[in-house]
Formats: sequence, C-alpha cells, structure tokens
Amino acid sequence: MDELVAQIAANTGVDASVARKAVAIILKFLAAEGGGDKIQALIDALPGAKDAVAAAPAVGGGVMGAFGALTAAGLGMGEVQSVTREFVAFAKTKIGGPAVDEVVGSIPGLSQFV
Repeated sequence: MDELVAQIAANTGVDASVARKAVAIILKFLAAEGGGDKIQALIDALPGAKDAVAAAPAVGGGVMGAFGALTAAGLGMGEVQSVTREFVAFAKTKIGGPAVDEVVGSIPGLSQFV
C-alpha cells in the first residue's frame, strides 16, 4: 500500500497521510459495492491494505457516500478525482485493466470520478 500512497502523493500533491486515508476509503467502498474477487485480489496485492480497509470507517450511500468520506478525509473536489484516477491507474497495473474497468462499470456513478 505504501507504493500506491507514495504514487498518489507524488502525482497529485496530496499529503501522504490524506492519501493513505483516501486509499483505505476507496478500497472499503469498492469492497462494499460489489467488487468481489477482483477487489479482493487488489487488496491482497497491496501489503497493509487488508488492515487499512478493516480500520477504515464504513462507507455507505453509494458513490456520493464515498465522495463525502473522501472530502471528510481532507480532499477537495478536484483532489477526489485526481486521487481516484491515480488509484484506478495503479489498480490496473496490479489486477489488469479489464478487471478494473469491470468493477468501475458495475458501480453506478463511479465512472464520473475516473
């Protein structure tokens, strides 16, 4: 997970501690919204992700609930999109583009953030 957090911080200018919170929120949201085996594969591929997801607050309310959690973690509107795009790009390197595209396409409204 450190690699992903470092990439997000470097490419978006978001503080690493905020990026870490954002990654945990995004993973928790994706796991809750039906990412299933594909998201579990990503969590398994990121050392420390399982613990971060377990410690992250519950994310309810669909995409807007996740957006609210990300802004509460300290991200602005543009930063939410930047962080989400970096997360998706990184995830594609870990579990493949088609798998990530399938997850994004399966969650109503998510595509507007990536």
